[in-house]
Amino acid sequence: MKNLLLLFTALFTFASCSGSSGDSDDKGKKEAKTYSNPVLNFSMPDPTIIKGQDDYFYLYATEDIRNTPIYKSKNLIDWQSVGTAFTNETRPSFEPKGGLWAPDINYINGKYVLYYSMSVWGGEQTCGIGVAVADKPEGPFTDKGKLFRSNEIGVTNSIDQFYIEEDGKKYMFWGSFRGIYAIELSDDGLSIKPGAEKVHVAGTAFEGTYIHKHGNYYYFFASIGSCCEGVNSTYQLVVARSESLFGPYVNKAGVNVLDNGFDVVIGPNDRFVGNGHCSEIVQDDKGNDWLLYHGVDKQNPRGRVLLLDKVEWVDGWPVVANGSPSLSAEVPAFE
Repeated sequence: MKNLLLLFTALFTFASCSGSSGDSDDKGKKEAKTYSNPVLNFSMPDPTIIKGQDDYFYLYATEDIRNTPIYKSKNLIDWQSVGTAFTNETRPSFEPKGGLWAPDINYINGKYVLYYSMSVWGGEQTCGIGVAVADKPEGPFTDKGKLFRSNEIGVTNSIDQFYIEEDGKKYMFWGSFRGIYAIELSDDGLSIKPGAEKVHVAGTAFEGTYIHKHGNYYYFFASIGSCCEGVNSTYQLVVARSESLFGPYVNKAGVNVLDNGFDVVIGPNDRFVGNGHCSEIVQDDKGNDWLLYHGVDKQNPRGRVLLLDKVEWVDGWPVVANGSPSLSAEVPAFE
């Protein structure tokens, strides 16, 4: 997701989450029955998440804190900073003065593989997607360079990548308001497979793609609207579904995403606006599905804070209660 790099202050490093520091004693919190949004009350746009082999969840986000922030949690609510994916010396550099946006973390062939977008604001032809690897989710990550740039692959605004495996093959979906595309990757996930051709999946309304398999369907989650205008942001999380990974994806009325069809999953309310760019869905110990995403808090509109909500499946479609961010909800079930 595109994000103008912000000047940040100690607020971003030391701000409280859910009313207390992410580094504080969480004994009492583990006994809590409810939580409040936001779960991180400072800017963590475009979240991506993975469960490490140490049973912690690791969260990565667009770099409002330079070099891509990393946080960890046992319960999706109480988060502790573990540093950044890169340093000033190791950060990618294929786009001079570019920001690192919309990371996507995966575990591939025994390695933690972090895909990232790199762009300057408005750099739709020169932006691109790169990849870095680490032995541990907290890094250090070693940059392997770019996969491609917009002007090399023929897709304007080549950012917002998402990795998925299907039938032993590895694929990347990407794009931002200039069409969503997919292409097959090499066996190690570090390059495009030789001879692979891109597939046009969705139209120009979307960015921030995430595809989730549930039952017999693939669900195409994406964001529409403006992300980065503070309390005037119009971002919303939307969905369509298909019986095939590459579509056709349609909304409830049968309109194809190639024709910009969608249904809204999370819209605005009186407290939070600009809600979108979701992480991967996480399942708790009771089989409940949970979704992290960002939004703008009207009470603290600086940046895009981290929000958490439960996803229900109603008549084969994902639903978040009230169709907007919760203020308070029952905690996820983790031992």
